[in-house]
Amino acid sequence: MPCEFTPEIIEELFGTEAAEQEDSLRLRKYFFKNKTYEDIKANLPLRILVAHKGIGKSAMFKVCFSEDIDRKDLSLWVRPDDLQDFKFDDTTDLNALIRNWKTGLIDLITNKIVSFVGDTHDASVSRTLARTGGVFVNSLLVYFKEKLKGPLDPVVKATLSKFVGMQRIFVYIDDLDRGWEGRPIDIRRISALLNALRDMSTDFKGLYFRVALRADVYFLVRTSDESTDKIEGSVIWYSWTNHEIFKILVKRVGLFFNRQLNESQLSGMQQWQMSQILDEIMESKFEGQGHWENAPMYRVLLSLIRKRPRDLIKLCSEAATNARKFDRRLLSTQDFKAVFEKYSQGRLQDTINEYRTELPKIDRLLFEMKPTSLERKAALSYQYTTAQLLKKIRSIQQHGKFAFTSGKVANDKDLAAFMYKINFLTARKELSNGQIDRKYFEENQYLSNQFIEFGYDWEVHPAYRWALQPSSIDDIFNKVALSWMSF
Repeated sequence: MPCEFTPEIIEELFGTEAAEQEDSLRLRKYFFKNKTYEDIKANLPLRILVAHKGIGKSAMFKVCFSEDIDRKDLSLWVRPDDLQDFKFDDTTDLNALIRNWKTGLIDLITNKIVSFVGDTHDASVSRTLARTGGVFVNSLLVYFKEKLKGPLDPVVKATLSKFVGMQRIFVYIDDLDRGWEGRPIDIRRISALLNALRDMSTDFKGLYFRVALRADVYFLVRTSDESTDKIEGSVIWYSWTNHEIFKILVKRVGLFFNRQLNESQLSGMQQWQMSQILDEIMESKFEGQGHWENAPMYRVLLSLIRKRPRDLIKLCSEAATNARKFDRRLLSTQDFKAVFEKYSQGRLQDTINEYRTELPKIDRLLFEMKPTSLERKAALSYQYTTAQLLKKIRSIQQHGKFAFTSGKVANDKDLAAFMYKINFLTARKELSNGQIDRKYFEENQYLSNQFIEFGYDWEVHPAYRWALQPSSIDDIFNKVALSWMSF
């Protein structure tokens, strides 16, 4: 039955944009577990989750953390404000920074454990445990066995008892990019942190670290410090296919209407079957024109997102807010059309904010990718062969050079690779059946600064086009082909 799109219902339908604001129980009900979830849960001491903003790093960690708590595993959550008192003395010496991270982290872990047990009144306990060096976990074992002899909260008792048997501590470190400016000292400190975690996960048997990093942060660290090649085996690139994101939306909407759909059930459904669940809240066809005329609504939405679940949440939530203005109980083509420009402006600004630390003049580069009046008259504006793309970039460079934070002056191929890496550009190929296959920058190519051709043309991602060319909305419908939805 169609529903009224109140702010509460909108959030219940689509979820919040930030996982830390989401109720843990509800998040776990509608969270979609892909292979990255299995990689994070692997019984390995160090896992570094790397992804663009909006992919769902915090949601992944929050789900894993809450499951640990339910299983009575000893798990700790570390936020940036927990680290603000760490003393670095503005040193740039990598070994000194690594030592400071180790000291600070073991103190922090100890304090959190002692607080959990309820021994906060005795600071000597924390100091004693923190100074036990490589036998830290063994010292905890002795401490916990002693505490289990006395009265304890049932949850604390169950957790300590499990630790005595398993001897594992999970430490989740999230949101490290808060306040990130990309300065050399910022890069150095994150590099030192990763090295410290690698050492600690080896030296302190039983410590299991889970760290989330934004892709641009990891890129700058990885390309600035050759020592980080030693942690590459612990890095997990978090990504989604459009089909998986479609499942996420279907699962959330199904949950709202009390349909409990797990990953196995969704994997056994055809796209047309899943789209029927969305018919409860939105029209099934998009009443557009050109390539978009009478297209399935879900294909239109998924063609406009950058393979980031948060994009879809924003797009649907904004359309639902517009629908409420007109007391509509189903999201219509009019509702989505009404918010496309706002949505596009938001994604462009997000990208500028996210990557300005790597390329300070990114805003000028992206805005000047807008077609000129001559290009708009061409049949395929926003689409380029490799030669056309590089020619476009060189014309932009005539208005001023671009330099990366590292100090390197960017050439045309550097800028092309950069725009592909940040998903502003996508690779594009028309298949023999007329469908459009779009490819995003592969994670295993992320550390390459080279612009590599592989038989595709290029186009500005549809998510940005209303922001770059708001006066030609109908033209976008006629020229943007919808993405091919593969399983």
